Amino acid sequence: MDKLKVGIAGYGVVGKRRHEYINSHPSLQVTAVCDQVFTENSVTTSGVKCFTNYTYLLEEKLDILFVCLTNDIAPIVTIKGLEKGMHVFCEKPPGRCVEDIKDVMEVEKKYPSLKLKYGFNHRYHDSVRKALELIQSGTMGEIINMRGVYGKSRIIPFSGGWRSKRAMAGGGILLDQGIHMVDLMRLFCGEFVEVKSFISNDYWRHDVEDNAYAIMKDKRGRIAMLNSTATQWQHKFGLEITLTEGYIELHGILSGSKSYGEEKIVIGLRNEESNDGQMESKTIKFLQDNSWKDEIYEFADAVINDKRIEFGSSQDALDTMKLVYSIYYNDIQWRDKFYINNPNE
Repeated sequence: MDKLKVGIAGYGVVGKRRHEYINSHPSLQVTAVCDQVFTENSVTTSGVKCFTNYTYLLEEKLDILFVCLTNDIAPIVTIKGLEKGMHVFCEKPPGRCVEDIKDVMEVEKKYPSLKLKYGFNHRYHDSVRKALELIQSGTMGEIINMRGVYGKSRIIPFSGGWRSKRAMAGGGILLDQGIHMVDLMRLFCGEFVEVKSFISNDYWRHDVEDNAYAIMKDKRGRIAMLNSTATQWQHKFGLEITLTEGYIELHGILSGSKSYGEEKIVIGLRNEESNDGQMESKTIKFLQDNSWKDEIYEFADAVINDKRIEFGSSQDALDTMKLVYSIYYNDIQWRDKFYINNPNE
């Protein structure tokens, strides 16, 4: 069969990485990209059309659209792609606020044959998959609580400063990076029904947060604690999961920057005969990041074989965005400062 034609809206670091793994799939081929860095419309030596604006890209006859744009534009282009009859893969977050993803979902309903997926990439990391496998197997009992820290040393990346501007980003470190940890906590526990939080921008002084602290309770009374931070001078990803029969710890995450350390999972089984808190544990290290490829291949399979979106559906995106905005909303001072509405109303 002919390869499905793929366009990429937003050709920065993420767009270029997506390009690499899209073209590795035997049934996909990137035929057009767009980015504001291009000074004129052109064609590369390999035949890929390069446009200065997404409006030109959307005039192409594409089967699939990848949206790798700023948070203010991403939902707009996602909607336009669906209306053009394209399957759409959009990077996280789905927009600047809960209303953005609701707007997308209203359009999605009109095109039930099209697939829409959001890039919650961390679900595809091998350490996360191993943790989910252990939890779902029941061999380590039930989850009691979770503690997660995800942090880096600044909000503004080397690629540009739009993430520090509320008008474009919608939020700061929690919405940009911490959303991955929020999504994983939902993956492991389900939905959270009560949230207590403190939000701060005291260090970097942008109009978006550089720290978010949250304590969340799920429907079964289990507690998750989260710190999403842009004042973590040594970058860190860590998630501790306590279960009735042991514990699981996720340390590090393989990333393009390589700054979060090696990716590993530590598994410990409870020993009732030990009274001093000492336990034997097993550590598994993961040396390759297969998440980008696996995520794209799963999306391609859903498109080609008309399968449901397993992870990263619009409902997933909505529920995760609601939890992020519940964290914002439940700091009363932050809520009043930025007029944040209750996401669950």
